[in-house]
Amino acid sequence: MQDDALRKALGGRIKALRKDKKLSQKELAAPIGARYRLLSKYESGLVTPPAEMLVKLADALGTSVDYLRTGNPVESARFGSARLYRRFQALESLAEDDREAIIKVIDAMVIKHQTRQMVEENGS
Repeated sequence: MQDDALRKALGGRIKALRKDKKLSQKELAAPIGARYRLLSKYESGLVTPPAEMLVKLADALGTSVDYLRTGNPVESARFGSARLYRRFQALESLAEDDREAIIKVIDAMVIKHQTRQMVEENGS
């Protein structure tokens, strides 16, 4: 990441994702434990974030470290279904209590499926 063009591309992706989430530099810097001036240096490509900071940035921005570093989308690597992936992305914009309700429904469906498999394996 020492190459100037790579640092600037990384910074551009951080900035674009931050703006997509409608966050100021201060709003993004606080939860990742950085000062907004340092975030500004990351975004402008003056400084390369260390690995630990890339992980925090990826988590805060809802992406992967791989995407931040390379710009390669990771949809297919995480989900076999692009349709399912898009649905999960859309859930991010819901209120916390709505997301929790959906997680409970998903958990219940997974448990139901696992129980059904166990019953079928035991021949009952």
